[in-house]
Formats: sequence, structure tokens, C-alpha cells
Amino acid sequence: MPFYHKLGKIPPKRHTQFRKKDGSLYYEQLFGTIGFDGMSTNSYHEYRPTMVKKIGKQYSVKPKIAKANNIQSYKFIGFQVKPENDYLESRKIVLTNSDCNIILAAPKQSTTDYFYKNTDADEVIFIHKGTGKLRTHLGNIDFKYGDYLVIPRGIIYKLDFDDENNRLFIVESYSPVYTPKRYRNYFGQLLEHSPFCERDLRRPYELETYNELGDFFIKVKKQGEIIEMTYASHPFDVVGYDGYNFPYAFSIHDFEPITGRIHQPPPVHQTFETNAFVICSFVPRMYDYHPDSIPAPYSHSNIDSDEVLYYVDGDFMSRNDIDQGHISLHPAGIPHGPHPGTAEKSIGKTKTGELAVMVDTFKPLQVTEEAMKIADEDYYKSWLNSPS
Repeated sequence: MPFYHKLGKIPPKRHTQFRKKDGSLYYEQLFGTIGFDGMSTNSYHEYRPTMVKKIGKQYSVKPKIAKANNIQSYKFIGFQVKPENDYLESRKIVLTNSDCNIILAAPKQSTTDYFYKNTDADEVIFIHKGTGKLRTHLGNIDFKYGDYLVIPRGIIYKLDFDDENNRLFIVESYSPVYTPKRYRNYFGQLLEHSPFCERDLRRPYELETYNELGDFFIKVKKQGEIIEMTYASHPFDVVGYDGYNFPYAFSIHDFEPITGRIHQPPPVHQTFETNAFVICSFVPRMYDYHPDSIPAPYSHSNIDSDEVLYYVDGDFMSRNDIDQGHISLHPAGIPHGPHPGTAEKSIGKTKTGELAVMVDTFKPLQVTEEAMKIADEDYYKSWLNSPS
């Protein structure tokens, strides 16, 4: 997301002497992606960010695949994922391909015993239940119900929760996560027809700076494995930074829906994009206002993408028997559409209170063993039912 942010103390020019009160140097780090061609941030540290004391245990967190080539529509009962104390252990990959992982998590405790860094993927964490604070080496952001937390790869972070009742929907992306191109001008500014703007994006506001040496435990994810490392200095030792590569938050409640006289296609709900998938937000909105409109969507064929819908709240007008935390998977290769009776019921309705997150991938998703534990395997037959 190309917008500038500055926090803490920085020198007037990059790559120049920046000294502490005692005359010693702060240590500069260029933190960026896509080599030297992507967005980057220059940060200044109390100690060298390169001081690793120990590399310890290494273990796989790759998902176990139950269905590698799937053409069956599924419903997954997300709230059946049992809460676990540890944040990383609570993360269950339910759908995966070579571009992304789609994850459910119900962590009960904050990450107090370690720091976490994902070097494989950007993370988009949707907060379904819970409040707290995202703490990172580039500053902190408060979060609550409905927030997307966008965490670029390589950010060192902790999640502090206010209580044990937390539900997260997480997308890991192996390519950078951006706002949609069609909503930006060639300078990168969000345009007038965008459903949100820079004012809605919450940047880190609080910089924790620790001047400490010792043993600091970090879990690093690389190539689908967790590698346990011990740093010699506190990872949150940044005194200041500026640039374009940092975490930010966006609330789904700040997404302004685009509506029309007839049913609008899913791209109007797009919130984020990568070169391999998109993330969309379905929010409360007025229905179509053509006198003969059918607000429910028409059937369509997923020839090029798998569609995943995570249901957050409200009554989703095109589905029967859907509740909070459910996930529907409509795979490429077969058509899908509104459930029996829902198109008829939608006629004459003026608005909807639905809230959902959609992920459309351009490569087929594999179904994991974790997903099959919470699967409704008869969901694909639900279009055979007579309308109620």
C-alpha cells in the first residue's frame, strides 16, 4: 500500500550518521520486499539487528492434505475449531495452494513467551472476536471486532488479547498484499470512487523502544517450518523509522459499499489484492433499486477461481443454514449460485445486514485434514432442496 508514514526519531538524510547522546551510532536497517524494487522502510535501532545468539529447534507446520484435487462444494463449521492457549498452535490451515493459506484460529492467550516473524508470507488477520493490541517492531495498533490487520512479511510481532474469547480468520499470502489497482491513480493515491481511502487506514501510533541485551526468543516461519532463534538484543529496539512498508489496520465497518440499480458483481466488494487472489468485504448495504431487480446473485461458473466465503454476521441473503464462523468453498469447474428459494425471497427487499469476507483464488485450493474435521460433507447437495 503506497502511503508514507514516519514514527519516532530519524536523521535528516538516509544512510548518514545518526548518533546517540553518548556519541555512538544508531544502526540503520532497510526493511523492504521484492529486492530493492518494492516498498521499504528505513528503521534505526539501538543495537545491530543482526545479532543471533542461537538457532534451535526446527519443525514443520505445513498442512496435511485431505483432498488435493477437489471439485466438491463444502461448508466448514469454523467455530468448531477448539480454542488453544498458544497463538501459533491455534492456527489451523483449512485451505491451501501454492499462493496462500487460509487459516482459522481461536487463541486464548497473548504471545508473551516469544516473538513471531513470518518470512514466507504477508498476513491479513481478520478479527471476528476479540480486542487487544498488535505489537510490532515498527509500532503498535489497537484492534477490535471487524478489523483487518495487514502485516507485511518479516514484521516481528506479538498479539496481546484482552481476554480469552478470540476468533481469527487469517490469510497468508506468498505475494505482497495491496489495495486494488483500479481504486488507485498512477501516484498510488486512492481515488474518489474507491470504497475506502487513506483516512480509514490506521497506522502504527505507538513505538515501543527497548534498550536491552539478553536472550530474546523468536519463532521464525520459513518455507513452511518454524525455526526457533535467540536474539541477543530486544527485537523492539527501533527508535524511529520512515517509509512505506509497515503494518496497518482497516475496519470492515469503514468499507463503503458500491450499489446499483441491478445486482453488482463481486469485484465491487474488493478490498485487497495480490497477483494470485483477491479479498472482498460484504457489508450492510442498500439493495438494487431497479423496479424488477433480483437482489440475490445470479448463478455463475467458477472456471478460473475458487471462491471462499467466511460468514461474520447477519443474514446472508443467498444462503440457507449459514451461521457465524461458517466457511463455504465453491471450487472452480462447477457453477454455483443462490440456494433454492433465496432469489425469490430477496425480491422486494431493500437492504441487507450481512457481513462476510470473501477470498477468490486463481489456483485451485486443496482441502486439509483440519478442514475435514469441521466439514459439512453434504453441503454440495443443498441446491437439491425444495424452496421453503
